[in-house]
Amino acid sequence: MTDKKQRRYDQAYLKMAVEWAKLSHCKRKQVGALIVKDKMIISDGYNGTPTGFDNCCEDDDGSTKWHVLHAEANAILKVASSTQACQGATLYITLSPCKECSKLIHQSGIRRMVYANAYKDNSGIDFLKKANIEILYLPIDE
Repeated sequence: MTDKKQRRYDQAYLKMAVEWAKLSHCKRKQVGALIVKDKMIISDGYNGTPTGFDNCCEDDDGSTKWHVLHAEANAILKVASSTQACQGATLYITLSPCKECSKLIHQSGIRRMVYANAYKDNSGIDFLKKANIEILYLPIDE
């Protein structure tokens, strides 16, 4: 695929991740993720509480509850419970991953990540670079 064509796909999938983020019930920050493999969306996710829990993501002080799952973790976990695999896939995410999620990304077999906004801590990005994951920062107009 040509670079120009790939860029168009990257922008389109990232815009879809932005829309997916809007499904999150979190008040502090809404994050969306898509996992794409062989030009097919194999999973999606947004930040939120585990299945069966109240959708409220923040406690009374406005802090995020400890059990809230990040968007990329939700997307990777969905793949784990399906017949698909992340091996060689691309992760599109609206916010770069934290260091904990970067381990999941690497271990899942994702080979490429495209993100729209930078998380306050770059440790996750640094880890993924060391793991030879291709990373593309692609700010988008919403």
